[in-house]
Amino acid sequence: MSFTTTHPDAPVLPSGSSAWTALAGWIRDSWNMHMEMWPWTSMAASDSRHRLKPSSPRGDMNEMNSPEPSSNGPVGYHEPVLMEEVLRFLNPGPGKLILDATLGGAGHSERLLQAGARVMGIDQDTEALAFAKQRLRHYGTDFIAIQSNFRHFAEILNESGVTGLDGLLADVGVSSHQLDDASRGFSFQQEGPLDMRMNQSSGRTAADLVNEESAEELARIFFEYGEEKASRRIARAILEQRAKRPFVTTLDLANCVASVLPRHGKKHPATRVFQALRIMVNDELGALTTLLQQAPKWLKPGGRIVLIGFHSMEDRLVKQSFQNMSTEWLDKPEWPEPRRNPAFCLRLLTRKPVEASESELERNPRSRSARLRAAEKLPL
Repeated sequence: MSFTTTHPDAPVLPSGSSAWTALAGWIRDSWNMHMEMWPWTSMAASDSRHRLKPSSPRGDMNEMNSPEPSSNGPVGYHEPVLMEEVLRFLNPGPGKLILDATLGGAGHSERLLQAGARVMGIDQDTEALAFAKQRLRHYGTDFIAIQSNFRHFAEILNESGVTGLDGLLADVGVSSHQLDDASRGFSFQQEGPLDMRMNQSSGRTAADLVNEESAEELARIFFEYGEEKASRRIARAILEQRAKRPFVTTLDLANCVASVLPRHGKKHPATRVFQALRIMVNDELGALTTLLQQAPKWLKPGGRIVLIGFHSMEDRLVKQSFQNMSTEWLDKPEWPEPRRNPAFCLRLLTRKPVEASESELERNPRSRSARLRAAEKLPL
């Protein structure tokens, strides 16, 4: 796996194990403050080899005391959803380390930093990382960004010397910027290449899937990941059209789907197909499953995890995972007595998903689908 950091002073890193060694060394040397090591690292504070001053200041105080940027950030890159709810559940503050596993436009990370926390951000989108680097440049060594899929967060933390997190945030799915940028191929409303990759440097595109997969496989993708009832009819129409010419653009596919499913109401008939392809191209559910399995191991006692999903499959995964890890005793009819759940380690903070308020919906209609769930790591 390859990755890059996007801190202004970060070294250029190669892929492979040597890259992890380089990153770990850079974090140890740069994330120190007032000659004291952060408590979340595995190194002793008495180790003078690493007790160095930060390589860059936190930023000019006049700039830091200027009015806060709007919640959607400079040039409206992406408006983060459920901001106040995220802050309430994560409870950021000085001395805390929070992992923003889906950095995006850095709106959530900025507010976490403003509250005094230190933030490690992960995103696989190079455009998002470049934007976040510029937006958070004043925070110096309190912030670091790494290019990777969040499914690899445990490896990143382990190789970086991190021993525990006070908070973990993941706002999964596609960002407003990705939807609005026609060149990314996520939207059926604009002409663009049929891509849909969040990391545009690797992996198959949506065009590859619709031009190469069998009708049976396409129908499965549309049904399982898009919950599309007309999946077989759509798959057959795709094969008929690609026999004449391959699919190249988003409108090629959107128009093909619309020829099978006439439009009824506001929802475009290609909505579920595009969702399914995006999930498949980026293996979004696989990445989320890995995150849910690994996250509790990295939370300190009292540390909190906040996850935001945008469709039923994501929310169902989070709900089931949290329920499993917050249930202390398991019982089955065939057992003579209940047994303690070996996965028990969390306390639920949200019995039901938290949704956007009316005021947020008016400001940001795309927050309508957002569902937030939160949990807290129990004492060992």
